[in-house]
Amino acid sequence: MGRKRCLIVTAGGVGTRMGGSVPKQFLELDGKPILRITLEKFLEADPDIQIITTLPEAHVVPWRQYCLKEGFRCRQRLVKGGFTRFHSVKNALEYVPDGVLVAVHDGVRPLLSASFIRRMWEEAENVPALIPVRPMVETLKVLQRNQDGRLVSTGETADRSRIFGAQTPQVFHSEDLKAAYSQGFDTLFTDDASVAEKYGIPLTFTEGERYNLKITTPEDLELAKSLLSLLQRP
Repeated sequence: MGRKRCLIVTAGGVGTRMGGSVPKQFLELDGKPILRITLEKFLEADPDIQIITTLPEAHVVPWRQYCLKEGFRCRQRLVKGGFTRFHSVKNALEYVPDGVLVAVHDGVRPLLSASFIRRMWEEAENVPALIPVRPMVETLKVLQRNQDGRLVSTGETADRSRIFGAQTPQVFHSEDLKAAYSQGFDTLFTDDASVAEKYGIPLTFTEGERYNLKITTPEDLELAKSLLSLLQRP
């Protein structure tokens, strides 16, 4: 029997790049909040999963009310988000027991598949940290801004065959991730893998999903709508 499974969904941001007064995780996609669609994917993959959702403090009660009103039966512990993603995850880890697998996932990545989630759980059983990645396909230019603020070449060439983009969910043995989060905050901590790596936890990488898009801008939202329509076709 494998480890029990726990999910931390990071939805504590205010979404400044999206614009508007509603944080991006609560914007609707296919008639539902993005956050709900994300949670439903994990429940589809494992109905018994323990869920901890980090939210902006002002949205904890409204989200709870939404779930009750709309009959969204999702057993989840709601935790106040922190100043940064690092602090939000650190707050959530207080409710994660040792000896389990813990996945940390961006609440605004709703297009992943249940089969991908199940594969991540299976592969993570025997490694302390499993990170999904996708290869870069664009030509990469190393640029800098001149005194006029214009982008100019540095003369450097980036080898895109060595560059991969990290996705979530990132899955860890819970005792290892909690130990990693005992470190002090570093501005270089942009995801959980960076926290774990600095602490010395070895990372294992696996193929991510092409459509596992993180919605951060209005253009991303429009793209997600088109992709969702495509993915829902029989």
